[in-house]
Amino acid sequence: MAFSWGRALGALAVVVVAMLIGYLALFLVPPSRGTPVWGVHFSKAHATYLRLDWRASYTALLDDVGVRRLRLGAYWNEIEPQQGVFQFDDLDWMLDQAHARNARVLLAVGQRLPRWPECHMPDWVRALPLPEQHTALQAYVQRVVERYRSHPTLGMWQVENEPFLGVFGECPPGDGKLLAAEVAQVRALDAAHPVLITDSGELSFWMRSGASGDWLGHTLYRTVWNPWIGYLSYDHILPPAWYRWKAWLAGKPADRMIVAELQAEPWIAGGDFFALPLEEQRKSMDRGQLLANIDFARAIGFPEVYLWGSEYWYWLKTTQEDASLWDAARAVFRGGAAS
Repeated sequence: MAFSWGRALGALAVVVVAMLIGYLALFLVPPSRGTPVWGVHFSKAHATYLRLDWRASYTALLDDVGVRRLRLGAYWNEIEPQQGVFQFDDLDWMLDQAHARNARVLLAVGQRLPRWPECHMPDWVRALPLPEQHTALQAYVQRVVERYRSHPTLGMWQVENEPFLGVFGECPPGDGKLLAAEVAQVRALDAAHPVLITDSGELSFWMRSGASGDWLGHTLYRTVWNPWIGYLSYDHILPPAWYRWKAWLAGKPADRMIVAELQAEPWIAGGDFFALPLEEQRKSMDRGQLLANIDFARAIGFPEVYLWGSEYWYWLKTTQEDASLWDAARAVFRGGAAS
């Protein structure tokens, strides 16, 4: 049979229409009615960047907001500022404070961890040839895992952060073999705790990341900004069922999924936090947007959700006399009705 452009275009049209119908059908899927366990991500470096007392910020989250799930990072540049010289005091303190309050910690390890510039390698590592960088990475991971694998507050390891997301961050290209070696190393050193791999909620279909760890976590940003189109809301673009469908596509059951970063702070247009007026910050995050994001994450139905922006709530409360986000989060964490 001779090739026919008409038949080819007709077949393509059928596929496109079927995909469109499937996508639109996701908006009709009922939301989950369950309530996840809520947690927060916390970064000592980001709290310091916001000119906060990071210890006071951290303990206020535990004692005032009532946080009992924490996602922390063993940032390589903080842990090993000089080759072979390890500084664990601050991370020890954070885990010990969490344990004193019966909280659980999801601890991230690797060269790429949350918060800009994403890759947090010490300066001395960057000067090494690539094979020596990998050897140094292995040594740092070993020290971290051996130190915290028996800590009573540890619940799970996260290895790297969004390791396959190449469009964001100042990082070397993603290396699947290196990630697999890190995951194998963590499992060999600590078989008692599962390994989480994270991925972008909006910019990936999760197949590679889903196959790389025991659990899969994704980011969830509802209002973003870029210099070409300005602010973009996903509110009427991606429904809750979109994320459940992608979990199915990646082969991960819902009970092995985590919302690793739920947007709970502004998307800083232009990147300079202190140059952005509060009025502009509120275009992407205020109390109403925070509660809408929380409701959306609840509707997805994954068992754990970690809010991204706890340092910002404390900054807003203590330096701008605006406790709206702090109080809304406290009501959620303490089981109240923040409405």
